[in-house]
Amino acid sequence: MTKVESLDVAPIQPVEIPAHGVSFGEAVRVWARVAIFSFGGPAGQIAMMHRIIVEEKRWIGETRFLHALNYCMLLPGPEGQQLATYIGWLMHRTKGGLVAGTLFVLPGAIAIMALSWIYAIFGQVGAVEALFFGLKAAVLAIVLEAVTRIGKRALGNAIMVALAAAAFIAIFFFQVPFPLIILAAALIGYFGQRIGLAAFQSSGGHGNIGGKQVADADTILGEEIPAHARPSVGWSLKIAAVFLALWFIPVLGLLALLGPGNVFTDIAIFFSKMAVVTFGGAYAVLAYVAQQAVDTYGWLKPGEMLDGLGMAETTPGPLIMVIQFVGFMGAFRAPGGLNPLLAGTLGGLLTTWVTFVPCFLWIFLGAPYIEILRGNKALSAALATITAAVVGVILNLAVWFSLHVLFRELREVRALEMTVDVPVLSSINIASLILTLGAILAVFRFKIGMLQVLAGCSIAGLLYGLLTGQV
Repeated sequence: MTKVESLDVAPIQPVEIPAHGVSFGEAVRVWARVAIFSFGGPAGQIAMMHRIIVEEKRWIGETRFLHALNYCMLLPGPEGQQLATYIGWLMHRTKGGLVAGTLFVLPGAIAIMALSWIYAIFGQVGAVEALFFGLKAAVLAIVLEAVTRIGKRALGNAIMVALAAAAFIAIFFFQVPFPLIILAAALIGYFGQRIGLAAFQSSGGHGNIGGKQVADADTILGEEIPAHARPSVGWSLKIAAVFLALWFIPVLGLLALLGPGNVFTDIAIFFSKMAVVTFGGAYAVLAYVAQQAVDTYGWLKPGEMLDGLGMAETTPGPLIMVIQFVGFMGAFRAPGGLNPLLAGTLGGLLTTWVTFVPCFLWIFLGAPYIEILRGNKALSAALATITAAVVGVILNLAVWFSLHVLFRELREVRALEMTVDVPVLSSINIASLILTLGAILAVFRFKIGMLQVLAGCSIAGLLYGLLTGQV
């Protein structure tokens, strides 16, 4: 019998599985599923994430989920993407957060880029204009429904209602900077809880987002803080240095290469500022972007901002992906020596980069400190009060969109330190009003889903275009 010599084969390295038992590969598949089905705006995305992560997979429990969500509501930027990053980081360290946060925005980024190309090439075609005319009415109804849905969860008593009203008055009539509104709300909630006022004693701010209550102790991660999630000054300095470099090197490079006033420099600087000063989630961000991009930079017309929002509403991912459309159109219309479509593509990618890189920084830098404060009632009260103030900001966005959808002409009125856009009543768009009322009826009365309402309004817009000879 021939003797077979043994072969010196390196042993196969086992796949490292964390102590909680969820492999990184499984997590990637779950986050891909979350990303693909992340329709419905912030509230719908958060509810869907709750259903998959908390109820179905039981990775974390209700209390931990809400604590993370309220922290993300405190941050500038889209809370859905930041919440995915937070949970991904909790489960699988930095790589888990990077994968979860990136996957959350990737499908929407690809879709918005494709739609931006179509809009840039065919945007003046009658059929496309009619399509987006219908979309605007649906978007307005969805924004109004978001105000009521988030308000029901956040405004549990008269004090919270008053805070939401005060936030709306401050931002709509007096243009008070949103960071000041956030700071004031946080201080009111924090000290209100500390002195024992009943209105600030319940934490959470979002109520029960899903249909089931899942205790932290009954989940895979449990109640304990993972070793990697404990604060470390050395880690904080390293992660801050890496993400600040990723954020600022492209901005400073463009400033040095192209100088101020170039469209790419303006995009990099504007959306970098937006990443710092726009608090309160997607709807608050969109209010700021719409007013600045339309009124200050002139990259878009008010109607075009609504067209972009309609794109974001019909694609997966955070609504803030509309900013990619804004950057695309801004660069498309001022391409310099580049092909307009190439310039638009680069403008859209640049916008996305400087908007989302800071989101990872906020989570990786702040989440370890938030984790150790999970049981702090005063902090929870501050976060819940911030959520109430955000309702007022969302209402501001709804009113702003309503004015631009329903009226062709607005005039600015100044009185007693207030500045208000007042509609010219004779400029009302009757067709838009009828379509908007139909969308509101479908959403509020008949509880028709978002995608069906968007599709129905788009078809109605096309039919209106055909009847009026615009198509």
